[in-house]
Amino acid sequence: MIHEVTQRAFKRVLQTVFYMPHFLSWVVVAGIFYLMFQSDGAVNNMLVDMGMSKIDILSNPDNFRFMLVMQVIWKESGWGTIIYLAALSSIDVELYEAAKMDGAGRLRQIWNITLPGIRSTIVVLFILRLGSVLDVGFEQIFLMLNPSVRDVGEVIETYVYQAGVVNGNFSFSTAVGLMKGLIGLILIYGANKLAKRMGERGVF
Repeated sequence: MIHEVTQRAFKRVLQTVFYMPHFLSWVVVAGIFYLMFQSDGAVNNMLVDMGMSKIDILSNPDNFRFMLVMQVIWKESGWGTIIYLAALSSIDVELYEAAKMDGAGRLRQIWNITLPGIRSTIVVLFILRLGSVLDVGFEQIFLMLNPSVRDVGEVIETYVYQAGVVNGNFSFSTAVGLMKGLIGLILIYGANKLAKRMGERGVF
């Protein structure tokens, strides 16, 4: 959608707004969410002013995973936006003009021109992300955890921190870290080999 914006000044403002959260630390992001969604936060105060009841988000296990996903989308979508905008700008505009002359609609142009044009970028980013599929981010989870949501919010990193660092079982934490790295290497190698079989360049 940003790529389709024709006014360059407005497009740059949108890119800046989407990309700025990427530079915020997870401490700042967690602080913003706590201020907004705590029991006497901005969201609940607004709901009370509208005659509605307060909602429990930070200590509700049913909402914890959704909240984490929304944080990641808000913080990191700008990074993906920059990469995909660069890939979209490399597609020849004449292809779209020829498609319009042939009567192709917007969805047909996306399917036959846009997606094939950025397919290599999609494959490379997918392979790179597979390497960190088990790394959900210690800092974000650790900052948002509380006793009410620990049963649904405990991940490998926080468990290793508690068992390995806090309890002093360093050999266990080292073994878990080694296994995570090994699994990531296997996933990257397998995805890269599969990409090459499909005609893509891959990462290595």
